[in-house]
Amino acid sequence: MQPFNPWGRLQSFVYFLNQWLQRNWQPLLFLFGTYVPLAIFAILAMQIWQLEEGLGWDVAIMQAIHATANPILDRIAAAWTNVGTKWGVFPASVLIGIGFLYARRWRFLTYWLIALPGCVLINRVAKLWLHRVRPSLWDYPPVPEFSFPSGHAMASMGFVAALMVLTWNTSWRIWVWLLGGGFVVSIGWTRLYLGVHYPSDIVAGWMLSIAWAVGVCLIVKPLSLTTISGSPLALSDQGGRSQASQSISQRKSGVGGK
Repeated sequence: MQPFNPWGRLQSFVYFLNQWLQRNWQPLLFLFGTYVPLAIFAILAMQIWQLEEGLGWDVAIMQAIHATANPILDRIAAAWTNVGTKWGVFPASVLIGIGFLYARRWRFLTYWLIALPGCVLINRVAKLWLHRVRPSLWDYPPVPEFSFPSGHAMASMGFVAALMVLTWNTSWRIWVWLLGGGFVVSIGWTRLYLGVHYPSDIVAGWMLSIAWAVGVCLIVKPLSLTTISGSPLALSDQGGRSQASQSISQRKSGVGGK
């Protein structure tokens, strides 16, 4: 009987776990990237639907954030909050989309055109469905739209989540995580500081955007290297024009050889 070797058993388990994750990464991604965020959103939506006075922790968090108010932070929050949509995310999204078009990154572009506009559409539908009135704890210019989920939170998280997906296999990934995470949190802070959203609005917006970005990723597969059969230019994201031209040349030479 062989003696028990804890280190050897641990190495075997790590090897098994690595192989298992490689075989089952798509179901796990669906579970933790789509199902769990949607479940969190659904729980928040059900509580808001049933409790007209709102969630108890919403007001407590908002009051704690507003207790730090001062004229400098007022100006910073008012200016930075618009970067989350029309003055930041929107123009950056357009420029990145044009970049994908110019570089012929068709899978990237397809994913980008579904993921980001989809966040906007989902946000509009959710707000009309739940009709949550915005908080009115202190004076701030009234916002005409409903509160749940936060459009700024969805736009910023959708933008960053989509970038995380597209940079997953590159050295840019860590920078997107760090800078993008800070950007998303800062936009959420501005909405709470200004008193135009409840914390549950922010969390719900984040969860919806994550679920949508991951769900679209599982369908479009933007990191795939495959092409549409019979069309070497159709969905090639890694080969560019040179590989497509080489593929066409090889096909022609093969036909000529026959």
